[in-house]
Amino acid sequence: MFGEKVIELLKEAERNRDTIDQYNDEKVRQIIEEMHVLFKMNMADANATTENKSLWTTVQVRHSALERNKRCLLAYLYSRMNKIKTLRWEFGSVLPPDVRELLSDSEYEWFSKYSTNLASYMRSLGQDIGYSGIDLTENLRPPKSLYIEVLCLTDYGKLELEDGDVILLKKNSRHFLPTSECQTLIRQGILKQIM
Repeated sequence: MFGEKVIELLKEAERNRDTIDQYNDEKVRQIIEEMHVLFKMNMADANATTENKSLWTTVQVRHSALERNKRCLLAYLYSRMNKIKTLRWEFGSVLPPDVRELLSDSEYEWFSKYSTNLASYMRSLGQDIGYSGIDLTENLRPPKSLYIEVLCLTDYGKLELEDGDVILLKKNSRHFLPTSECQTLIRQGILKQIM
């Protein structure tokens, strides 16, 4: 039956609303192939409808199935695109390798372009009043305190703070740092906030 594969694809995407699954290239390819078959059958029958009017209903039903597949496939891709936007705000411009392998090549290319556009927009903010830009991804939630205690999860090396102090971030070392300095490193998995 027409449209079964696209419904399976949408159900698969809907199962995990908060996380992104592996791009299902095989199922997308099968849906597009089904759409090509429907289109070829419709073209053949549409040319024959001038002689046989009874085929007109068949052409309309196939066309509706073709439009439905297209809308559902676009909904799947739109849902993934929104999840990829969220990844940019959560992880920054560099995705962890385990998340990167879940994206198709074209999705990763879109992520890179979105990241570049977002970075150039953030650099342009505040230029009219003398600032060199504002990082919008830094404080997604307002901080509860100006300083937080963090645990370093990896050997990161030296970190220079805004006030000029240099801190050496070694694995399992604890630090009491300004919240604004830590947010990006926490999202990247380098630091972990200690409650």
